[in-house]
Amino acid sequence: MRIAICTDAWHPQVNGVVRTLSTTVDRLNARGHEVELITPSQFRTLPLPGYSEIRLAMAPRFGTRRTLKDFAPDVVHIATEGPIGWSARGWCKSTGTPFTSAFHPRFPDYAAVRAGLDASHFWPLMRRFHTQSRAVLVSTPTLAGELAAQGIGGARLWSRGIDRSLFHPRHDPLPEMAALRGPVMLYVGRAAVEKNLEAFLASTVPGSKVVVGDGPDLVRLREAFPEATFLGALAGEQLARAYCSAQVFVFPSRTDTFGLVMIEALACGLPVAAFPVPGPLDIVGMDGHGPGGDLPMRIGALRDNLDHAIVDALRCDRLGAAVHGASYSWDRATDQFLTALTEAHRQPVPAFA
Repeated sequence: MRIAICTDAWHPQVNGVVRTLSTTVDRLNARGHEVELITPSQFRTLPLPGYSEIRLAMAPRFGTRRTLKDFAPDVVHIATEGPIGWSARGWCKSTGTPFTSAFHPRFPDYAAVRAGLDASHFWPLMRRFHTQSRAVLVSTPTLAGELAAQGIGGARLWSRGIDRSLFHPRHDPLPEMAALRGPVMLYVGRAAVEKNLEAFLASTVPGSKVVVGDGPDLVRLREAFPEATFLGALAGEQLARAYCSAQVFVFPSRTDTFGLVMIEALACGLPVAAFPVPGPLDIVGMDGHGPGGDLPMRIGALRDNLDHAIVDALRCDRLGAAVHGASYSWDRATDQFLTALTEAHRQPVPAFA
C-alpha cells in the first residue's frame, strides 16, 4: 500500500509522537509498504511561540499538495493538527483521497495551559479537523470515550510498544545516579508547563529526584529546584540505564494521551506513580493492577496526592511491572495502524461538506 504520513512533529523534536511515528514508519517499510513522509524538514520553519524547540512549517500548503499529488497515495495518515496537517486535509478533501487522523496530544488541554483559556474554546477546531477523517486513531479506550463525548466519532485503537531488546531490567545503573540517596525518583520527558513537572519536583517524599529531558522550562526549573538532578535528554541504552537506576517512575502530567515513557519504565522494572487521569488509568489502572484490574501484582499507584502515589508505588512489585511493560508490542501497534488505514482505503468516498 502507498501510504503518505503528514506530520508537524518530526526529528529533531524529541517526544512520544515522533518516536511513535518513526518506529511505525520503520515497521511499515519492513513490511513492504511504500511510505512518503511530509514533515517540517521540507519547508522553511519558524519556532512555536514559547517553545522554540518545536518549529512549524511556514506556508506548507502548496508543497504538501505537490508532494501528495506526485506520490499518489492510496491513503493519507494525518498525524497532527498543525499547518502540514491542515494542508494535507485540504488536499484529501479536494481529491477525494481517503485519510485517517490521530489524536496524539490532548491539544485543547495543552493549549488551555499555555493560553490561559478554558479547553472548551479549542474543541470546535478539533471537531472540524477530525470529523471527516475515515478513522481517528487514539492510543487508549479512555481517549476514544473523551472524543465521543466531544462529538468526534470514528475512533480506532492504535496502541504503543517498546523495544524489548533495549528496555528491560538487566542494565547496569548510570554512574550519575548510582550514588544518589535513595529512593531515587525519576521523571523522563519534556520540561514544559503542560507536563506539570513542578508537582513532582515539589514533592516532600525523602530521597533523590532525577529529571531526564530538555524543554523550554528547564533553566527555570533548575534554578527553582537546585536539589534535583537534571541529566538532560538521554536516549537508547543510556535512557534504559536511567530507568534501571531508579526505584520509582513519577509521571505528573494530567494532559498526556498515553505516556510512552511509562511503559518503557515499567519494562525496566520501575513501578509508576501518577495522578488518576487518562494515560495512567489506561496503563497502570485505578488500583495498580493494570487497566483491566486483573494483574496479579500491583505495578504502580495512582492518587490525587502525588506524594501518596510515590510512597505507595515504592511498595509495588518490580517483576510484575517488567512483565506488564514488556507486553506492549510495536508489531501489534503496527497491525492496528494498518488495519485502520486499509479499512479507510476500502470505504466508499464520502461527499465532503
